[in-house]
Amino acid sequence: MEKSNVKYKDSYKPIFVKNEMSSSYLSYAMSVIVSRALPDARDGLKPVHRRIIYAMYKGGYDWSKNFRKSARIVGDVIGKYHPHGDQAVYDALVRLVQEFSMSLPLLNGQGNFGSIDGDPPAAMRYTETKLGKISQFLTEDLEKNTVSYRNNYDETEKEPTVLPSQFPNLLVNGAGGIAVGMATSIPPHNLGEVIDATNAFIDNQSITISQLMKFIPGPDFPTGGLIIGKDFIKQGYNKGRGSFKIRGEIEFEEKKNGRAILIIKSIPYQINKSVLNEKIALLARDKKIEGISDIRDESNREGIRIVIELRRGVEPETVRRQLYKLTNIESSFGFNTLALVDNKPKILNLKDFIHEFLKFREETVLKRIKFDLKKAEDRAHILIGLATAVENIDQIIKIIKNSKNNQVAKKNLLEKKWKVKKSTKLISLIEKKKNIISYSLSEKQVSAILELKLQKLTAFGISEIENEINSLSKLIIELNKLINSKKELYKLIKNELINIKDKFSVPRRTKIIDAVLNYNIEETIQKESVVINITNKGYIKRSPLTSLKIQKRGGTGKTGITTRDEDFVVQIFTANTHTPMLFFSTEGLVYKIKAYKIQEGTAASKGKSIFNLLPLKNHQSISSIMPLPED
Repeated sequence: MEKSNVKYKDSYKPIFVKNEMSSSYLSYAMSVIVSRALPDARDGLKPVHRRIIYAMYKGGYDWSKNFRKSARIVGDVIGKYHPHGDQAVYDALVRLVQEFSMSLPLLNGQGNFGSIDGDPPAAMRYTETKLGKISQFLTEDLEKNTVSYRNNYDETEKEPTVLPSQFPNLLVNGAGGIAVGMATSIPPHNLGEVIDATNAFIDNQSITISQLMKFIPGPDFPTGGLIIGKDFIKQGYNKGRGSFKIRGEIEFEEKKNGRAILIIKSIPYQINKSVLNEKIALLARDKKIEGISDIRDESNREGIRIVIELRRGVEPETVRRQLYKLTNIESSFGFNTLALVDNKPKILNLKDFIHEFLKFREETVLKRIKFDLKKAEDRAHILIGLATAVENIDQIIKIIKNSKNNQVAKKNLLEKKWKVKKSTKLISLIEKKKNIISYSLSEKQVSAILELKLQKLTAFGISEIENEINSLSKLIIELNKLINSKKELYKLIKNELINIKDKFSVPRRTKIIDAVLNYNIEETIQKESVVINITNKGYIKRSPLTSLKIQKRGGTGKTGITTRDEDFVVQIFTANTHTPMLFFSTEGLVYKIKAYKIQEGTAASKGKSIFNLLPLKNHQSISSIMPLPED
């Protein structure tokens, strides 16, 4: 068999790896940015959250209905709209339920949806979910052509590109996400404050960010806490980037026995309470925080309450400062207000957030009004036809009776000119025509007449028609007024926002204060009496004065410092942890340190070499030590 001489030159083309990698990675990056990681500035939702809410809306899992299994909802979402892992969808659903994650939870849950202690939620087959009451203001008017739709991943369903949100959800619930080469971190805010600021923006669209901050002084976290530094918040609101500190609230209480206790009443947003408790316990065990005798977590449904009992004589303020410095009871929250505007990532300042929402809300309300107007006009048009039929009932019946079939009857009704003496007023009311003598029916009117039951074409029927036409006429006038007047349109938007505020707003949970962010290390050291031992070989240590006790007659004593055979204690001082100590070297140099910097040791330990404490050279030694009065 002869070998084929067919050449495949025209069946392929060379592609450079660099160009292909660049193109493919850019496509992947844009897909992650637009379709997964970043929220839309209009409804404040990422695609997965939007699909969950829309799937529940289409499934009829309304707040007024029964709960449905979460597994059923997750199945609807991944089967129709979101072709990703079921666990990823369930994790997103769980977050929409959690009161400690969302300022205004969009879903209601029944079952174990995790806790602020980091406990995982129960499997989706055990938990049940339905839309939250607030979610009706995200999905309302979806059926009125207010938003555009697109095909789902397999082109068997339609899904909305955005939900017609009636309130600024992105500011209220915030968002967080990591895309490719960019990330977003938008803190949650108080619903009532956001709505007040939006209405102020409607009244004055030249309003400044500083003026908006009179309504929105800062973020409002569902876990409460304290935000430190108003200037840092202002920077974030102006530039869209920045960082501020959040602290849990720690209060003092005194027990009947005179001992002080610290009570943690709130913790920073997204901090695991259980991990925080473990960290405090470890610091107390390792004596990095001194004076803690017991820790109890008494948190319940009413709120967070972590009780820290202190030893007698311990300064509570010092322990509180140590907690802020050494644990994540004080943590940072980074502003990075990246969101999608016209399908492109953009950094937004506070005014931009409200402007983008209002622009979108204006569009959706206008679309809704036009939908309602067309529906009212279509209904009024049909009613005029019915009124004409009632006025000419005998002729209508005669034509229908003498027609061979439905098509012939329809043709005959369309061709005839009808007398409308009684209906003239109704026609002029809707169609704005005057001096009408005869009237021609349209195809829609004729179809409605042919489908109508005879019992409706009575004197009582015409009275009902007149009442409905009068109501529709008033509605059409109102809707046209809204379309033609921006002032009236904004008034409607404001009233809708006020209605949402009245139903769902809650008092602010996070306080905003100005406080010292960085304590002097000395302010976190507990004041207590100590004993300082120095040996002949240059070993030094400090021990609490309470480790010594008076030996009574017949006592056996306590084991003291353990040294090598050739070493022995040469000096003992009593001082305070804040006492300055002077160390005189044989080279004529003096070193000054506070007593708390000397490493603490047990009663039997020999301590640490003084060379580890002071910058001494090999040939140097300390000739004398002297405590000074406390500063």
